[in-house]
Amino acid sequence: MTLLVDAHCHASPVWFEPVEPLVLQMDLNGVRHAVLTQALGQFDNAYQEDCLRRYPGRFASVVGVDATDPAASRKLAEAAQGGAVGVRLRPEARSPGADPLAVWRVAADHGLVISCAGSPAALLDDAFASLVRSFPNMIFALEHLGGWTRGDCDRSDAVRAGIFALADFPNVILKVPALGQLSPRDMRGKLPASGCVLDKWPAMIVLDMLARFGADRMMWGSDYPPVSSREGYANALHWTRDIFSQCPSQVVDAVFGGTAARIFNLGLSRG
Repeated sequence: MTLLVDAHCHASPVWFEPVEPLVLQMDLNGVRHAVLTQALGQFDNAYQEDCLRRYPGRFASVVGVDATDPAASRKLAEAAQGGAVGVRLRPEARSPGADPLAVWRVAADHGLVISCAGSPAALLDDAFASLVRSFPNMIFALEHLGGWTRGDCDRSDAVRAGIFALADFPNVILKVPALGQLSPRDMRGKLPASGCVLDKWPAMIVLDMLARFGADRMMWGSDYPPVSSREGYANALHWTRDIFSQCPSQVVDAVFGGTAARIFNLGLSRG
């Protein structure tokens, strides 16, 4: 049985939903592990730590820290010591004081993965390239196909080429979102009895990025629970996996589980 890992989802009693509905969706769809990714602007990571204790081996935690907080470096180090495998930062995040890259250095020192939430403009800025070069051994996981799904992305040929160019950095990888982030449903259209109701054009950009980055640098994430207001968890998995239907099985296995399991040190056992 293929190991399924959800590389980008959320759980919180403050924003979104508690973890129990996520566990239900995972169980219904055969998803073994998930990476809890802290909501932007939320810097209290106690709930995610609790989820790891309550569901041992099921989750990994990507925490949030406020880089402008003078205590951010200490807090991030403590989170890493408490089991966090990553930290969610914007590309422009900088620390106060003499070392603006202090929080990035702590992440690198503790082997944390960076879940990078940013617009294409920020990711394609020279400052981001310099940042990636400064930490060649730290993984930068670009959320939502490098910001391609964001409403402020012009999706021009230049932006596409810029995201493709980031593949030149071996420590940059992509999170693959659900189709509903790329192609919103036409709410005036009639729903069929079954099958994908979304435009399939996003498949082209996903497969183009696969050709550029490779399956070992791409990983699917549901974006639960926001996905529940779009196509829903099951469709987010199955419709996105359909994009890879003509790919070798090892490619599918990597994108939908293997890459995330390796990057986030999740269990690699199958079954």
